[in-house]
Amino acid sequence: MTKVSGFLHPGCVVEFMQGNAVQLAWVLEESSGRLRLLTATKREAALSASRVLPWSGPEHPAQAGRQEILDRLAAHQRRREELEAQVKALEIWDMAQGEVDHAPAQWFAGLVWEKPGPDEIAAMGRALLAAKTHFKFQPPDFEVHPADKVEARLRQQTEMRERELLLDGGQALFKALWERTRSGRQTALPDLDEDTALRLKALLFAAMAKNLNEAEAKLWDSLRKGLPEHPYLALLLAEAWELVSAHHNQLLDEVGYPWGDAWSATFAAEIEGQVAAFDAARQEPEPLPLVSIDAPTTRDIDDAFHIEPGPNGGFRLWIALARPNVTWTFGSPLDQAVFQRSTSLYLPEGTSHMMPERLGTDLFSLRAGQPRAALLVEMVLDAEGLPVSVTPRCAWVRVEANISYAAAEEALDAGRDERLALGLRLAEKRIARRVERGASVIQKPEPEIILEGGGRDVRVRIELKEPHPKAELVISEFMILVNAALAGWAAERGVPLLHRTQDIALPQDAAGIFTEPSDIFGAVKLLTPPSLELAPRRHAALGVPAYSPISSPIRRYTDLLNLGQVSAFLETGAPRLTAAELETLLPHLSARIQAVSQVQRFRPRYWKLVYLAQQGRRPHDAVLVDDSGPYPTLALPQYQINVRAPRQMLGDKLYPGQRFEVVFGRIDALTNELKVLEAREA
Repeated sequence: MTKVSGFLHPGCVVEFMQGNAVQLAWVLEESSGRLRLLTATKREAALSASRVLPWSGPEHPAQAGRQEILDRLAAHQRRREELEAQVKALEIWDMAQGEVDHAPAQWFAGLVWEKPGPDEIAAMGRALLAAKTHFKFQPPDFEVHPADKVEARLRQQTEMRERELLLDGGQALFKALWERTRSGRQTALPDLDEDTALRLKALLFAAMAKNLNEAEAKLWDSLRKGLPEHPYLALLLAEAWELVSAHHNQLLDEVGYPWGDAWSATFAAEIEGQVAAFDAARQEPEPLPLVSIDAPTTRDIDDAFHIEPGPNGGFRLWIALARPNVTWTFGSPLDQAVFQRSTSLYLPEGTSHMMPERLGTDLFSLRAGQPRAALLVEMVLDAEGLPVSVTPRCAWVRVEANISYAAAEEALDAGRDERLALGLRLAEKRIARRVERGASVIQKPEPEIILEGGGRDVRVRIELKEPHPKAELVISEFMILVNAALAGWAAERGVPLLHRTQDIALPQDAAGIFTEPSDIFGAVKLLTPPSLELAPRRHAALGVPAYSPISSPIRRYTDLLNLGQVSAFLETGAPRLTAAELETLLPHLSARIQAVSQVQRFRPRYWKLVYLAQQGRRPHDAVLVDDSGPYPTLALPQYQINVRAPRQMLGDKLYPGQRFEVVFGRIDALTNELKVLEAREA
């Protein structure tokens, strides 16, 4: 006799859920809705009748013995497993679409078998219970999920499965990678499928760049459980996995600054278009014998000058500035990429130019003997070096010579170049005038960081650059002069520019030329960082009433913007951008410059700490520059870094300028940790 539903008698075969599995059982007793069952696993169980799945049967003789019951249950179990294997749940779902929203297992069984019995109905129920993405069990029926919900559930299921694979494989991998980092040995790594490996690599790169989305951040937190809380954990794991080389510059990842010139390949068509436009715009250069002074390795030459005696013992000075905007398209995809770069970076590992090298170090660079577009600023200055007139114009020039600082210094020392000598005389007057106006001029040794070899075997050398004080003074004063002069010229004509301002009150003793470490430290403490703004306000440290950066348009985006403003005004009578439009750019540009500038600031210090770590426990010369507080400050002028040391380590009688020899203990270049182990007075 077959009984599919109704009152449950002893001898009836039933099924119920335990955990996530269907259990087959035999009813031994029934009393007031409570059942005593013998399961196919040979256990007795007490169960509420309400927990029995809504299909039951067949019914067998109630007086059957225990072994007979178990044999019959085993036979039903085998039969139902065989039938369940025949059920294609997805095909059932397809057939049910548009027919019913919900139905009992018996109805679905009828789609497969002509006269389904208890085993067929139970097999169908089992199959539908397993197909959770397509059906939902709402006793006594199964709901048929609509297609959109099925798609969402399948996607969720796939994501969960992939997450589990990522977690299992990723945790094992990250632990193995950390063991490599900790031990310094190339220990074995677990095998991963290609997709999992790719996703873990992408996750590490996102973690290094600190741009994880919410889902990635949760995954990263799960994967690194059990590993140390290290601020550069992702970088260390990536290095151990050899995704990046040793000493990888994570700062570039964090600010999204692609190193080198490969990034420019994306804009090849636009670059070639600019080359063609440049050739079409070429004009006969003015016959002005301009020279540039730069380091011998400089390829992006953005300024040159010529100087002659002026009336009444004064000077006539021409400064030519590279003029990229002769072909540049502001707002283009290339311009937006250069905006994001915001400045060239000059690091110990090399130079990464703001502009594509095809343009910045070639087409726009003021190379000797080549016709180049320029903003030519002609200035007449009096005998004291103060501007009498400032006249910029758009022109084409041909630089006569690109000379190095060393060659210029030698010529000045030998007195064989009257033009350079005149330039030096003007520069000396200019710096004197600036100091009179409160300028704080810092002159300090410049260490050069030299990397030899690569990867983990890299060795660092630090040498002080040979100073060229006269030649360097000429260029630095001429650049301050042209930036300040054009700021004043633009303000008089209502041309909006971006300005570097530092409108602060400084004490009288902050003005001067400072060369001693303790004096430099004291002067710098009084200064605040300059800000970028539209108002042409004073720059206290430079001692000028206004300062608008414009002299490096192929190295800094602010200068490129300002050059575009001045050039447009000269050519059309109106600036390219209004003050309101320029102000809209300001927050993003300021933030971008600040972010990228951090790389220029911190990366050389990283290499200095690597150098100190490689020196071991040898002593280094230091100068006390601040004796206040429990941790006085020492400067190491030869490296241009400052450190703090406990007062008791330095002694009782301290004074600025006091000389010490310091030995360093723990040094971690990655976390910027530098600890003084020992200090003795020199």
